[in-house]
Amino acid sequence: MVEPTASAHVDVAASPEAVYRMLTDLDVLAEISEELESCAWLDASSLRPGARFRGFNRNGDKSWSTVATVRVAEGGRRFAFDVDDGDTPVSHWSYELVPTDEGCRVVESTWDRRPSWYTPVSAETTGESDREGANQRNIEHTLRALKKLAERD
Repeated sequence: MVEPTASAHVDVAASPEAVYRMLTDLDVLAEISEELESCAWLDASSLRPGARFRGFNRNGDKSWSTVATVRVAEGGRRFAFDVDDGDTPVSHWSYELVPTDEGCRVVESTWDRRPSWYTPVSAETTGESDREGANQRNIEHTLRALKKLAERD
C-alpha cells in the first residue's frame, strides 16, 4: 500500500493489549474520535475480519454515516478497517501497536480511497473540502484522547 494520506503516533503508558481493547470497543472509539459520534455493529459483534459496523459522524451541522468492514483484527497488535459509502470506497484506517518499555506506541494512519469524482460529493456531505488536513487533525485529536484515557486507568 502507498504512504498514508494522514498519520501520527503517540506513546502510551499502557499495555498493547489494553490499548487494543480500547480501540476495538466501538463506544470508546467514538468517545475519543473527533468526527465519529457513535458506531453500531451490523453483523455479530465479534471482532474479526469481515465484520461490519456503521459509523455515525458529525462535522458542525453536517452529519453522515458510513459502513466499515474490519480487515485486520490482531489482538494487541493491529486493528484495521475499510470505510465505504455504498459501493464507493472511501478510506482505509489502521491502528498499529508496538510494545515499548513503558507500554506501547500507537500509530494511527489513513489512506484516502475515494475516486476523484467522489471528492466534491464528500466535501458537500462532510462540510470539509480539505479531507487530508481534517484527517490529520482528527488523528492527532484521537491519539491525544486515547493517551489520556488509557493512562487515566
